[in-house]
Amino acid sequence: MEVFNKFYSSVSSTVSQLSGVLPGNPVTREFEATQYIASAGPGLLWKVYTGYKKSTKQEASIFVFEKKQLDRWSKADRDIMLDILKRGILQLTKLRHPQILTVQHSLEESRESLAFATEPVFASLANILGNTDNMPQPTPSHLVNYKLYEVEIKYGLMQIAEGLAFLHNDVKLLHHNISPESIVVNQQGAWKIFGFDFCIANQSPTGQAPFWPFNEYCQAMPALTQSSLDYLAPEYILSATHSPASDIFSLGMLVYTIHSTGHQPLGNISGDYSKFRRFVNELRNLPTSKLLCVAEGLREYVKLMLNVTPELRPDPHQLLKISYFEDVGVKTLNYLDSLFQWDNLQKSQFYKGLPQIIQKMPHRICIYRILPCLAKEFVNPPMVPFILPNVLLIAENSTKEEFIKYILPVLKPVMLIQEPIQILLIFMQKMELLLKLTPGEEVKTDILPMLYRALESDAQQIQELCLSVLPTFASLIDYPAMKNALLPRIKKLCLQTNYLSVRVNCLLCLGKLLEHLDKWLVLDEIIPFLPQIPSREPAVLMGILGIYKLTLSHKKLGITKEVMATKVLPFLIPLCVENGLTLNQFNALMSLVKQMLSKVEAEHRTKLEQLNSIQKESKVMEHALTPTSDNLVPTPQTDIDKMFSGLGIDPFAFSSKPQEKEALPPLKDAMSLSMEDKQRLAQQQETQRKMSRQAPTMPTAKVVPPPQLPKAVDLTSSLLQSNLTQLSKPQSSLNPNLTHNNNSYQMSTNNFMSASPIGKVGNPIGKPVGSPVGDTITSPIGNTLNSPIGNTMSSPIGNTMSSPIGNTMNSPVSNTMGAMGNLNSPMSSMTYGFQNHLALTSSPPPNGNFNNKWTNQTNIKQDWSAFESLLPNSNENKNSNDKKFSNNEMMDLLG
Repeated sequence: MEVFNKFYSSVSSTVSQLSGVLPGNPVTREFEATQYIASAGPGLLWKVYTGYKKSTKQEASIFVFEKKQLDRWSKADRDIMLDILKRGILQLTKLRHPQILTVQHSLEESRESLAFATEPVFASLANILGNTDNMPQPTPSHLVNYKLYEVEIKYGLMQIAEGLAFLHNDVKLLHHNISPESIVVNQQGAWKIFGFDFCIANQSPTGQAPFWPFNEYCQAMPALTQSSLDYLAPEYILSATHSPASDIFSLGMLVYTIHSTGHQPLGNISGDYSKFRRFVNELRNLPTSKLLCVAEGLREYVKLMLNVTPELRPDPHQLLKISYFEDVGVKTLNYLDSLFQWDNLQKSQFYKGLPQIIQKMPHRICIYRILPCLAKEFVNPPMVPFILPNVLLIAENSTKEEFIKYILPVLKPVMLIQEPIQILLIFMQKMELLLKLTPGEEVKTDILPMLYRALESDAQQIQELCLSVLPTFASLIDYPAMKNALLPRIKKLCLQTNYLSVRVNCLLCLGKLLEHLDKWLVLDEIIPFLPQIPSREPAVLMGILGIYKLTLSHKKLGITKEVMATKVLPFLIPLCVENGLTLNQFNALMSLVKQMLSKVEAEHRTKLEQLNSIQKESKVMEHALTPTSDNLVPTPQTDIDKMFSGLGIDPFAFSSKPQEKEALPPLKDAMSLSMEDKQRLAQQQETQRKMSRQAPTMPTAKVVPPPQLPKAVDLTSSLLQSNLTQLSKPQSSLNPNLTHNNNSYQMSTNNFMSASPIGKVGNPIGKPVGSPVGDTITSPIGNTLNSPIGNTMSSPIGNTMSSPIGNTMNSPVSNTMGAMGNLNSPMSSMTYGFQNHLALTSSPPPNGNFNNKWTNQTNIKQDWSAFESLLPNSNENKNSNDKKFSNNEMMDLLG
């Protein structure tokens, strides 16, 4: 927050300062000033602001002179100073040279200010050397503890010398005020000549020797209206002359000031004219000891430049040839400034050797001086492969902030270049560096599309490098881009490439990307893709094996048993017999197959155990709800039966045991039952449980009043009494023939009764037939049979009733008839009534079989009147004259 407040206050102060100065100045129509950064010119009267051109957003610097600064002088002096300042800017605007400050917008004047725009400026040399007059307070951070490197000083002095050579030889102009205040350092670190306020132009006609008029120094005038005495040549006093050598003297004094302690000039005159005169006399015998602060290679030339005799001073061309400037760094910077003059072959040779020089150069020079020169050459595609390594080398030594501000904007257009192919190759080789310094958004918008193009290129090396660097920034790739852009390209390359190394690298890349994918993307996109790979080389197989192992063991991924059983194992098992595998590779493959088989076995066994337990619970519940009576003796199992037992086919095999009726539908897989299914099944079970506890409901039939018959003998009582009497007799006294007839009659009756359909207890014709012991059995034959039964009744199948009816002719009941089935159907009730009727109305011959009599003696006319109550509308039949049924029709009805 404190940093934000400082920034806000600095911006606010800048806006407030400009609001009172620039409004009304025409410069503000085209340029926007943003920050107050430096000062320059005589007395550092010009304030320098950073800014930009509104129409093009091009960076610029805006020089502003506030007229209120002259309020301390008289109007005449103010007018002189304004004229001098205007004159200097007008002269600067006319000049065009690499070593002279470039003006982008000419001088504009308003009532409060003078202003003009130039190329982006860092600061004046005076500011860099520590003079902060007319500077913002506190001192801007970029100037705090700023120190010039030796190579910067060398090349800066070389540039000033070149600028003076241009002024003296081409323009025929004397600067007449070379000083730190009149030297401006631009944003790239180049030294530019500024401050032409006191320049003197040639007055001679063209073709004649140049002539520069001389004006003596006037002590009565303010110091700001005349050249600085600290840098003024001694001939101004000694001979009242000046020449191009006068600027060389000023340059020599500038060299001394740069190297001196505290950056003070040699005479330290500070505008005192009398002191200047004394200093001029001292210069006649200047000792070398006073120049010890100057670099050794330049010291003797500085002494020569400060010579009192102008003719002994070297000219600018001679200065440029001294050994001091024979420096690799200086030549490199000079070479970069003149690259536009050379052909591509010369440039390529220079760029090849540039990395060795960059490693020795100060980083600030690389960023601000070398990089802009290299960036200009990116418009020449054939040269990009030679320039790009140097730019990336500078990036290696840069901070992330420097990279984002200075290098990344330069590289973005280069990332779009596809030819020559070496550009992509260089980017792939340095991709780790780019990913480390590039923000995430720029990675998605600029670097990732470049990698897509690299995957689609035809160069094997580029493809392999691209595949090797993709996993390093997979976390920056969003899910849609990964699924729809990256993975399809990798899969396509893996399937279509003819290079084994590329295919293996595709698999390795996929394996490294697995941790950044989700389970279903892997199961849908990666696992089905692996069997499609056409190659079966051991390296490819091991790559596939690695992906399977990673997917299987990764805690976030995993392979389902269905996928393993249906897709993975059918693909892996045939690979086990590949002849190209080594022993270690075979062991790894077999280990994975066994691991998958064990996993499938364990998971599916667990599932089946769960399902089996659910089925057992269901059967237990079913048995609890449905009472059974199975007294049959099971057939002993043979060896063949034992062989097939436990294989799950028992329900389909023939068995003597009756199949139990399932009370509930089979349960589904417990894992697949929804909440609604479980609630529905639970409700069904509860309902069936409640119904099992209730007494069975019996259908009620309309009771037909029996016809008025003569009082009959109670045959039931007599029959039971006769049976009990016979039972009490010894077995040996029984008639064997009668016993035989009884048994035969019972067997015939059992066979006849087993053919009747099984239903629930109840007689739809007469009254309900109940099976509990002691209950009354109601006979359908006229409702005349009421026979209390003892404890001889049993119901082994459901609610089935068996009747211990034996021979009705006072014969003992020796066996109990059972297993009739449920007396629920009309046929079952009719059969039961028919048996009773036979017991009451007929008796078998002494030595005959009832079955034989029933089946053979069909000619004997039987009395069927007892069955009339069993027929439909029996009541109506009694009161009508309908035709009675014949014997054959009655037999058909009973059958």
